[in-house]
Amino acid sequence: MPAPISIIIPAQNAAADLPACLESLMPGLEAALIREVIVVDQGSTDATTRIAEATGALVIVAADQPVLAGVAQARGEWLLILPAGTALSREWTERAGDHIDTRPGKAAFFELRYRSDDPRARAFEKDAARYSQKLGQPLPAQGLLISRQLYDEVASGHALDSAGLVHALGKQRLVQLNAQARASAADLEQSGWRRARPSGGGYWRTLFAAKGKTG
Repeated sequence: MPAPISIIIPAQNAAADLPACLESLMPGLEAALIREVIVVDQGSTDATTRIAEATGALVIVAADQPVLAGVAQARGEWLLILPAGTALSREWTERAGDHIDTRPGKAAFFELRYRSDDPRARAFEKDAARYSQKLGQPLPAQGLLISRQLYDEVASGHALDSAGLVHALGKQRLVQLNAQARASAADLEQSGWRRARPSGGGYWRTLFAAKGKTG
């Protein structure tokens, strides 16, 4: 029986983070959970594609709609959409395997942790956890494990990214797995840990609403 999971990794100039992401997948290969790793390059000018090819990953190029391009190539009955800046904790394999066996009708994501010692990282993690728990809408950095059947149902032929899939799934068809998605904090560190205000819309607007800070 073929391994069930196709890993889809959208990547652009991710040479600094991709090695950790790919290395974190090794337990899944050892446990015969991973059928293939597909890195969808969005026009990198660094060593992203060379790093991916050196590990045996399938590399395809798609400047737009990388998730759709990756899904079109995937052969697994399950899809794990994982940003190149995220590395999973070792126990992800056991948690994902249990989910596949027991909850085929639901998608799953991982607990967010930033790879930073800055105290502001912990504050962002708490906000993200609150957002995920109250509204059932995790960040793309938390990964998304979804069966092909459920993907086809919610996407309905549309080109949805991770955020669009999460929105289409809704809270009732999403669960958090007890393993960590250890995300790069480089962009947040460079911005001085600034977050968009509610008037800007998107993730933080909804988060502030969930915390009762907007009407």
